[in-house]
Amino acid sequence: MAHNIIVFFDLETSGLDTTVCDIIQVSAICGERVFNVYTLPRQTLTESAKQVTGFTVSDDCLFLRGAPVNTIPLVDALTSFIDFLRSFRRPVLLAAHNAKRFDAPVLNRVLRQLSLRKEFQKVVSGYVDTFLLSKNLYPGLRSHSQENMVRHFLGRTYNAHDAVEDATMLQELFNSWSPNEWHISRVTFST
Repeated sequence: MAHNIIVFFDLETSGLDTTVCDIIQVSAICGERVFNVYTLPRQTLTESAKQVTGFTVSDDCLFLRGAPVNTIPLVDALTSFIDFLRSFRRPVLLAAHNAKRFDAPVLNRVLRQLSLRKEFQKVVSGYVDTFLLSKNLYPGLRSHSQENMVRHFLGRTYNAHDAVEDATMLQELFNSWSPNEWHISRVTFST
């Protein structure tokens, strides 16, 4: 894929309702370059989000498995994410596992609320959904969850639901599949 830079990203959120959940962690990776920020959610984390991610909030502090985490305001987190994406010097494709149903709707909603959508659209040409890609490439697999794909194709387990780990593993998975332009274009949608 000579002409498109793909940046793999992941969000951890306060819950699974894409219309209201708050972003807690934004991570991205492209090659060796890694981006990661934490931000304090305004709303209470759902019980399942706490169990899945290990995040808790107490006294306006974010904790990950009991250890305090440095957070920055959401607007700063997303501005620095856009700056990271801009550093590639041409529009990038953002890839996430389940981008269409989860990561993209959440990110787009929050960017709109913070009036950052136009800035974002200058640096991101579209989203790639690797969940849909995996279903197209490997229709016979019983599960297309990222954890299952990593086990199946890379023979590994990892710390799932940590956004840095998720993005890193997604990049490795994608590279192991080495999909062609046509396969990627079928699961690419606009910002």
